[in-house]
Amino acid sequence: MQITFNFRHFWANSAINYSTLILFALLGVTTPAWVLQDFKIITPLILGVIAAALTESDDNFKGRIKAQVLALICFAIATFSIEVLFNKPLFFALGLFCSTVSFVMLGAIGPRYAKIAFGSLLIAIYTMLGAHQSTNLWYQPILLLSGCAWYFILSIAWYSMKPMQPVQQSLSVVFKELSLYFDAKRALFHPVSGLIPQPHRINEARLNANTVSALNQCKATFLARSKRGQVDGPSDRFLKIYFLAQDIHERISSSHYRYQDLGESFKHSDIMFRFKYLLETQSQSCRDIARSIKLGTSYEHNPLSKRALNELSSSIHYIEQSSLPEWQALVPQLKYLFNNLATVEEQLSNVNNPDALSENDDDILQDNEVHTITAMWQRVKVNLTPSSLLFRHAIRLSVALTIGYGIIQLFDIERGYWILLTTLFVCQPNYSATKQKLTSRVIGTIGGLLAGVLLLFIFPSSTSQLFLIIVSGVAFFAFRVNNYSYATAFITVLVLLCFNQLGEGYAVVIPRLTDTVIGCFLAVLAVTFILPDWQSKRLHKVMADSVTSNKHYLALIIGQYRIGKKNDLQYRISRRNSHNQGALLSSAINNMLMEPGRYQAATDASFRFLTLNHAMLSYISALGAHRTRIDNGVTHQLILDAHREIHIHLDALSQQLNNDCQSRFDTLDSSLIETRFIQWQESEDDSARMVLQQLHLIYQMLPELHELANALAVKTSNTAKINN
Repeated sequence: MQITFNFRHFWANSAINYSTLILFALLGVTTPAWVLQDFKIITPLILGVIAAALTESDDNFKGRIKAQVLALICFAIATFSIEVLFNKPLFFALGLFCSTVSFVMLGAIGPRYAKIAFGSLLIAIYTMLGAHQSTNLWYQPILLLSGCAWYFILSIAWYSMKPMQPVQQSLSVVFKELSLYFDAKRALFHPVSGLIPQPHRINEARLNANTVSALNQCKATFLARSKRGQVDGPSDRFLKIYFLAQDIHERISSSHYRYQDLGESFKHSDIMFRFKYLLETQSQSCRDIARSIKLGTSYEHNPLSKRALNELSSSIHYIEQSSLPEWQALVPQLKYLFNNLATVEEQLSNVNNPDALSENDDDILQDNEVHTITAMWQRVKVNLTPSSLLFRHAIRLSVALTIGYGIIQLFDIERGYWILLTTLFVCQPNYSATKQKLTSRVIGTIGGLLAGVLLLFIFPSSTSQLFLIIVSGVAFFAFRVNNYSYATAFITVLVLLCFNQLGEGYAVVIPRLTDTVIGCFLAVLAVTFILPDWQSKRLHKVMADSVTSNKHYLALIIGQYRIGKKNDLQYRISRRNSHNQGALLSSAINNMLMEPGRYQAATDASFRFLTLNHAMLSYISALGAHRTRIDNGVTHQLILDAHREIHIHLDALSQQLNNDCQSRFDTLDSSLIETRFIQWQESEDDSARMVLQQLHLIYQMLPELHELANALAVKTSNTAKINN
């Protein structure tokens, strides 16, 4: 039993599982070479395996076969083209530029095609590295493609053993990120005076972005196993859990009141600590759920969480019975929070039976994939414009690679194609990502060269070096996502050991380092001067998109207060768009901070806008989580009046940001809203009071949002003048 349990842990660990696959793949190409004592074939076979592994995308059985066949066709075109044009510099340079643009633009079709495009460019550069040793047109391409084919066959077999594992792993990541989001929320429930919520809100926005990314990745995993968005078969149960996770995310994103005011009012009570403890237990429940899903075991809900909920209920009842007027005024806020967390508790305790709480009117996912040649071409065509970030990256990368090739030809650099390899890996769609890759690449290369030289000295035999090649290859894939510096170091060691099989181990040390520096330099020059994409110049557009998505999300919620709660596809799309745009805003601001100082604009105002935007999304999420039908006509009209005012200002704010201009709404006439709010407070309808309170909280944010947009418009325009 213990052995079975340990194997399940081993199998469920994505890093270990993937590393084991890579191990078998590398053993499969090195063992025959070792048996035949033909060490010259090792390098192209291993490079073929690496290219195929970097190209692989998650998909169902049929989809994997289609993607792998297409990848092999593209790889064959790339590698044979290099062999044909290698001794024709002018045609080679022209072909390199055109093929780079073409392959990168394939990414417009979808992530699967983007990976195939990257792999094709990679296999082309791998062909360049060994072209001078190729005995004929067929020798090296056949070896490279054989390594690719071997990995693809092995990955298909590996996938067939447990086809649902990618679904379990991606869903597990969702609950792991939710647990971190719970922890961030927990930090706000601290009974102290003078709590400054902005740092907490910024951290919340970051963690919310991570949660949204995990949800999007999980959705992509389901779509890969669906038929035009319809998920059937073994994935169906996991899909219901995914929908449940979305609802939990909406509820935990909710804010019903200003946390600093609650902390100030209840600093002499234990109520805030009880909220904090409940959130802590629910965070742990999310971690337990993540573990159960990953291992494929049944989840058992922790009874401590239920006890924490009951004790919190008793504490609220005690406050309700107290005679302190400042406490009595805030009892409704405590009840709103409690009801929200009580629903979360119920959802967490029913993860094993998601059907019991299913509120979705359909089980369809939005399918953004294209399925026809015409639709594919249309996506590429739409992106063939300088305003497209993908097109900018395609031109940028193709120019950088072509210049790199020109440097190789001009200075007759023997092993200069590592310049192109470095440029391909380092040159990213934006400056911040390129900067991160550059730093990691240089550090990893230096560390790998030092370690590689030491290993060559300690282990001179070919057999021991073959073992180290396998180990370093496995380590490269184990670290390539989470730590690119380590990954670069291990792949550098692998390169040194592979070339040493050809008798050139020590000879490639200096060229490898020099070419890496040149390649990094070209990548930085490309993102800085060739169609640069500075975040400050388009930040107002990202802000506008976020405001617009919040506006649509709010409008859809308000509509359901008349017809009743409806978790259909349209609602889920709107909810996801709001969170996606919020995540994009957080990412854009963080990317701007990594750009040169003269390209940064209004950082303080941007962070404040991010804080308010996330707070607004939290207030809207509270409305979305509530969505109780309101039948009273008078009350419903109050809600419509308040929403109409907010909608007008959100629309004006969106236009203001889109046009990068100052607003005409310098001040807000809040007399109508404030009068309405008095009526809301006097109402005996808790549901209506809660709805109108949230609208009032949103309304109170609008003046500052307009002021920030005005400040951003002025500073953005000034920055643009300076840069021009």
